[in-house]
Formats: sequence, C-alpha cells, structure tokens
Amino acid sequence: MNNSPIILILDAGGTGFKFSAVQDAREIIEPFTIPSAASTLEEVLQKLITGFHECEKRCGAKAEAISFCFPGPADYPNGIIGDLPNLPTFRGGIPLKQMLENEFHVPVFINNDGDLFVYGEALGGLLPEVNRILEERGNPKRYKNLFGVTLGTGFGGGIVIDKVLLNGDNSAGGEIWCSRNCLYPDAIAEDSVSIRAVRRVYAREAGIAFDEAPQPYDIFRIAQGEQQGNKEAALKAWDELTTVLADVIGNGLRCTDGLVVIGGGLSGAWPVFMPMLVSKLNEPYRANGNVIPRMETEAFNLMDPKDIERFTAKSGKMVKVPFSDQEVWYDPSKRVGIGITKLGTSSAVAVGAYAFAMEQLKK
Repeated sequence: MNNSPIILILDAGGTGFKFSAVQDAREIIEPFTIPSAASTLEEVLQKLITGFHECEKRCGAKAEAISFCFPGPADYPNGIIGDLPNLPTFRGGIPLKQMLENEFHVPVFINNDGDLFVYGEALGGLLPEVNRILEERGNPKRYKNLFGVTLGTGFGGGIVIDKVLLNGDNSAGGEIWCSRNCLYPDAIAEDSVSIRAVRRVYAREAGIAFDEAPQPYDIFRIAQGEQQGNKEAALKAWDELTTVLADVIGNGLRCTDGLVVIGGGLSGAWPVFMPMLVSKLNEPYRANGNVIPRMETEAFNLMDPKDIERFTAKSGKMVKVPFSDQEVWYDPSKRVGIGITKLGTSSAVAVGAYAFAMEQLKK
C-alpha cells in the first residue's frame, strides 16, 4: 500500500478548470476539466469545490493537501485572489485559500501557473533532460537555472534558480506579461504574444476581419504550407510574435543565464517560431556603426538535433597556472538553450504544484 501523500491539483485558466491528483510526483487519476465560465462568483467557487470533491472521490482516499495554479494578480502566500481579467467575477480580493481549507480541512497552496510550470520542468522536464545529455557526452557542464514562458490565451512566466522557485517579495517574480512591447512601445508584450495576437496580425496582413481569421493551429499549418491560406500573412503573424518574445526572453536570460523552456497552447507551433526565435536572440544590435552583442551568451535551439550536438559538445582546453606546473580546465564558451516542454504544460504544472505542496508540508 502506498502511504505517500495525495495532493489534489488544479490548473485554472480563463476558460476551464483542469483537475487532477498526484502521488509520488505522478498523476494517479485521469485529469478532467470543468468550464470556468459563470455569471456569478458563487457559481465559480462552487465549481472549484465540486471539482476537488470529485478529485478526491476518484482517488478513493483522503488528500493531504490541495495545490494549484490560479491566475493573478494575487497574494499567493495568503491565497487571496485579486481582480482577474479572464475571470471577471473575481473582484476586491477573494480569500480562496481559506475558503477551501474550511471546506476540505487540509492545507491549501496556490501559486502562479507560469511558476508551477517552470518548476515542474526544472524538477522533471527540460532541465534534468539537458543535464542527462551533457553527462552522456562527457561534458562537465551542468545547468541549474531555468526561465520558463507560457504562450496561450495570455503570456506567463516563471524562474527557477538552482532548483529554488523564485516567488518574489510581492508574489510577482517572473511576471513577464506586462513587459514593454518592443514593436509597440505603448503596449505590453502580451498584446503581441498570445492567441489573439497571432489571429490579429494574420487578419491585418491578409486584409480580413479579425472574426474571419483562422485559429493559431491553422495559421501554423498555413505557414508550413500544409493548409491553404495566406502564407505571407501567416509567416508575418509568427514573426511578429517571435520578435516580441525574443526581446522578453533576451532580457530574462541576461538575468537568469540558464536554459529556457516554452509551454502553453501555442508551443506546438515551435517548428515555425523556434528557428526565428533563436536567430533573433543571436542577432547583435547595430547602432551608430557599432555592432553590440544582444546577449553575452549564444542561444541554441534544443529542438534542432544539430544545435543539440553543438550545445552539448565538450569544449575548452587545459591552461597553465602561472609560476607552476599545474593546469586547469578553461571553457570560454557561454551557451544557453531554448526548448519546448518535455512534460507537457499541464503535466508540468501538476508536477510543480505537487513539489511545491510537499515542500510547504515539510515546513
């Protein structure tokens, strides 16, 4: 009999509440989704309560905690949700943590979806996978830092430094959605890095109304030449998203200096945008006749086998210690890698939520 704690999990978004349960860092029930749309706050809250009760029923055992992601702004440590753009019934500060603890009589932990996504990938996804490949190739380099972004209805982010999730003093660590938009300085980055942005740019370039624009998956297939449509407009839509995304990721990498993982609904279009993204990250700035590196590091596409070969290849040399017969290893190359989620976005969130809850239970 497995006596490990069962943690109830929720991946909450503007359109749906996806419930699951995790034990020993793996999902033990088939995840299920309840639409989040409702006309009143009470109706939304009842959906959350119903979903967690159903989770526990499917587990057939009492959970020891509830851990989930919820959109912000929020005071995550205290579990109070602020005014949400995607869930308009949340206004004025809703103490969600206390409400659920009253109902289920177990500790409740809430965090940001971008935070929990990148935490899951740091513990069981892209970060350990890259380090495993490095070890197999005899490369002594190991990565400890991970910057994650989610591309979907909105634009989320999170940061893990040496396996520690960065929450920030105001529950606002890694909140990249409101970064300045490098193409439209009066707008935020999310206005160009989201599902609506891909459709908007396609409509503009194709000369059609927004409501007539295909969904991003179709725009991806049009850009790939796999579906009929305006290919130039499709490529422009992904190019514009990538330009703004590269600016935000470049700024993030200057601070975190590690790997980058990308998830969310739009991440499946990586065959189109990843080559663009890495190329833009490696493009220097040119001003007044000067060429200035965009980053001190070189970016590699971890979805490209040739780039993985170069990224993980052992490099460097032995150099002599002055005034002695000693030699030490020196590798002047500075590399960062960009990859797509290894676990899948929802599974990564579940792993991250479970690990976060287990940490809090030990305190």
